[in-house]
Amino acid sequence: MFSPADPLLERGWPGRIDGDRVVQLAAQTLQAFFTGGGQAREHAEYPLAEVVFRAPVLHPPSIRIFEGDDFTFANPAAIHAAGDDVAAPPGAATIVPVRRHAAIIGADGAVGGFTPFVEWLAPDLPGAKSRDFAISLGPIVVTPDEETPPGVDWERMIAHAAENTRLLPGDLIAA
Repeated sequence: MFSPADPLLERGWPGRIDGDRVVQLAAQTLQAFFTGGGQAREHAEYPLAEVVFRAPVLHPPSIRIFEGDDFTFANPAAIHAAGDDVAAPPGAATIVPVRRHAAIIGADGAVGGFTPFVEWLAPDLPGAKSRDFAISLGPIVVTPDEETPPGVDWERMIAHAAENTRLLPGDLIAA
């Protein structure tokens, strides 16, 4: 997701980086792009130096963060773009970034792409509230045929996440 630097759009558009330019894709969101099979008409082109990147998924249906063989859910309302300032929540003196990768679920429960994922922790806060306030995503998404983050059994994790439920386009599986 990106927007021109001028005028700066709150949500932005899906786009494809092509060298030193970004090509706008005809989809409302990245989830819509994946639901449409990863194909969309191309629109305007913008110089890469004149765009601002947004979080690739602004409102994920769910977020699962794996630690070992199981996961915990995270707050889908806490999404920030990579590079956004993340402030410590009230009651926390410091925050700690935990860098991960996330699979973005596309059509039919398959992986549509991968993006950098930072879970922010506030060690001063108790329990789940210590990790409930911010997640940074992006700035880019790579498709599985371009690159798959190493060292993670993505297939196993996604199968586990999908047990007894249905994964939706835009769901995030982080490890």
